[in-house]
Amino acid sequence: MSGLLSTSEPQTPESDLIAALHRQPLLVVLRSIEPLALLPQIERLQALGIHQVELAWSPHPQWVQQCQALQERFASMAFGSASICSLAGLDATAAAGLRYAVSPVLERSLVERAKELGLALVPGVMTPSEVHQAREWGCRMVKLFPAITLGKDYWSRLAPPLGPLPFCIAAGGLAPADGIPWLEAGVDAVALGGSLAQGAAWEGLATLVEGLGGRFVSAL
Repeated sequence: MSGLLSTSEPQTPESDLIAALHRQPLLVVLRSIEPLALLPQIERLQALGIHQVELAWSPHPQWVQQCQALQERFASMAFGSASICSLAGLDATAAAGLRYAVSPVLERSLVERAKELGLALVPGVMTPSEVHQAREWGCRMVKLFPAITLGKDYWSRLAPPLGPLPFCIAAGGLAPADGIPWLEAGVDAVALGGSLAQGAAWEGLATLVEGLGGRFVSAL
């Protein structure tokens, strides 16, 4: 696995997120123009014991306030933003007090702005060149996207030619049943989203959380 932390490293937004994902290497992505409409899904996630939730950014005028309200209501959970492709989305993430931002793209302006805001940004990568560029720009974490297109062994195959890799969150097209196989293949965490639109996937999600609890209990 990549992205291991040294006990001597200073605490940063990235190190906090990496440490949290070592404890439970799972994120769930939820989408709605108005975040408060996601209340029932978040309640189900909380009941399952899921800690990391990404709220897809939208230009809705109440997006910031509604994200703040969700954080107040679910204080034991950690919220970040998803689908950040613009500086406006990144600024809204910071204004809402969300802990991190996740993007499907690798964009220098987003990386630099996140550093100015003191915000952990997880940019999207797909090719070896993008992984290398992200690393050169100081990104300690990346989102492998779309993961399902690349296959679970893709990430581990990059290490021999590229050397030490950033912390990797695999996302895009994954179902709950993919979680443990992908983690065993070498990614550091998995993000689930669209697959949860199917009711049966929630049962699979509960099974995944239970399985992760047994595998990662020593890290808690």
